[in-house]
Amino acid sequence: MIEFADLALQNGGTVEAAPTLNDAGAAAIAVGLAALAAGYAERGIGAAAVGAIAEDDDMFVPGLIMTVLPETLVILALVVVFIVG
Repeated sequence: MIEFADLALQNGGTVEAAPTLNDAGAAAIAVGLAALAAGYAERGIGAAAVGAIAEDDDMFVPGLIMTVLPETLVILALVVVFIVG
């Protein structure tokens, strides 16, 4: 079976490899994975916070803070993207 690169070289052409992932794509993957991880972390924390608040109303502020903490991962990822890129 003849590959495209072999066919181009047989006809006197050259084959240049393009980058498989550019800077914008890498930044998008980094922020997307950070957002996915933050959502995964908030899933368990949010459920525990709601349960704690249901038992004791004084747990609202600590529960809110613990629920918001994983979101800082996404904010830090965005800051790194803007600093590096």
